[in-house]
Amino acid sequence: MSIASTSVIQIIPRTRRGVELFLLLIAVGISVGAYVNIGITAQGGVPASTGLYAAGIGLLALVAHLALRFRAPYADPVILPCAVLLNGLGVAMIHRLDLGLTSVGKTKGVPFAPQQITWTAVGVVLFVAVIIIIRDHRRLQAFTYTLGLVGLVLLVLPLVPGLGVNIHGASIWIRVAGMSFQPGEFAKVCLVIFFAGYLVVKRDVLTLAGRRFLGLDLPRARDLGPILVAWLVSLGVLVFESDLGSSLLFFGLFLFLLYVATERAGWLIIGGLLFAGGAFFAFQTIGHVHKRITDWLDPLAIEGGQIAGGMMGQAWGGILGRGLGQGQPYRTLFSNSDMIISSMAEELGLTGLIAILLVYTLIIERGLRTALGCRDIFGKLIATGLAMSFSLQVFVIVGGVTGLIPLTGLATPFMTLGGTSLVANWAIIALLLRISDQARRPQTPAAPVSDETIAMAVQKQ
Repeated sequence: MSIASTSVIQIIPRTRRGVELFLLLIAVGISVGAYVNIGITAQGGVPASTGLYAAGIGLLALVAHLALRFRAPYADPVILPCAVLLNGLGVAMIHRLDLGLTSVGKTKGVPFAPQQITWTAVGVVLFVAVIIIIRDHRRLQAFTYTLGLVGLVLLVLPLVPGLGVNIHGASIWIRVAGMSFQPGEFAKVCLVIFFAGYLVVKRDVLTLAGRRFLGLDLPRARDLGPILVAWLVSLGVLVFESDLGSSLLFFGLFLFLLYVATERAGWLIIGGLLFAGGAFFAFQTIGHVHKRITDWLDPLAIEGGQIAGGMMGQAWGGILGRGLGQGQPYRTLFSNSDMIISSMAEELGLTGLIAILLVYTLIIERGLRTALGCRDIFGKLIATGLAMSFSLQVFVIVGGVTGLIPLTGLATPFMTLGGTSLVANWAIIALLLRISDQARRPQTPAAPVSDETIAMAVQKQ
């Protein structure tokens, strides 16, 4: 019996780094164009700092691209350009608000735009460090409980006397060396990894069904411990730090990952009931939360209020907006932080706001696609959690600005003024790209089998 030798052709996917570089050029071009447009409209000429802005944004984008080209060549080619575009537009809008505040005499100290570029550089450095140091995301599973402890410590740091600072009614900041930081932004990264590692080990137990009610398989009472602990921690953040946004984000992330890991809708029902009970308790007992909800129910009750000003600005912007540099978004309270989405909507209109939301949607979609393509459950859950952290943040902040839900004070990823949020989001993007590199990287082909080995196997049969 003769056996014909066969050869296996392995299809190696392209790295798509050239596509990424092309998209980065477009993202940098749009950002610089917005910066120049603002200068021409608000100052009557091209800003003198245009060259520095273009060089800064372009160089940082190139550094991030080179890190992926040499250390994660198979990473998703769309996520990085989307992050650069949002970051660049955010800096341009902060520059526009600096000009507006200066024109009405409300500026304080140095402009904020150069500070934001500096924090962008710090974020890109952390991005490169994550790509270089974390060669395989699966090694993070060994630090599951360590990162969980680090996340909890970061959450309670603002409560430490002498370290925590209460700003605008919320105790979510710490002050070190004269600078303020929001440790909760890094806590969400640690907790996503902890949730993923915990659910990988415990998902078989949590999948077991208990009683069946109205067509839903509810979990067993003995398995309710994890969700009750997550609920109590998030409620503690809400009570002691008056941080409605972070509380919602952390509990929502755990609940969503629990559902993804177990595929039991019963967990969503229980989580929803716990969230409703916690929200009602907070409304009745926490003054800061009570005020946010009453302001949401009647935003026009306070003359010159934050929500009312933002909604009026959006209405004035209409479908196409007033044009970059032609509106008055700086008259809204916290126009460069909590309400930067409102500032964008006033000058770019509903059309521009939808375009920005589509860019966020692309990051979320590519993150979920990375989760689907990942070969291990731990990586799937991390990618899903990081993508959903973007989704929840964007929904909560845009919903608050547009009046859909109470304003919570969460930062708009990559656009809001503030270094902590910006740096943490660059770390999230780096982790997503590291996982996507592993997901898209071709598997090592099996060793070739000789004709003699095949013949011997046939003779044994």
